[in-house]
Amino acid sequence: MARLLMLVLWPSFLVAIVAEGFFFSFFDPAEFPVVGSNTVLTPIAVYTIGFFFFWTFCALASILTYYLIGGAGERRPPLR
Repeated sequence: MARLLMLVLWPSFLVAIVAEGFFFSFFDPAEFPVVGSNTVLTPIAVYTIGFFFFWTFCALASILTYYLIGGAGERRPPLR
């Protein structure tokens, strides 16, 4: 289980860092309205929420890839 977490969470963490950097280089967090709420979020809160959103999305993509290749313990024929 720890190996699975490392295989999924570490690459998704690194990709989330890059994705957040690209996203917030184009969009200013001070301009994001919070839909249906009167609370105003600070830019650091928007960065944090955005990072966890990207990390979750990338982790789901990584776990889907892991599932589709059949896991690390299954023997597969070599690719040609």
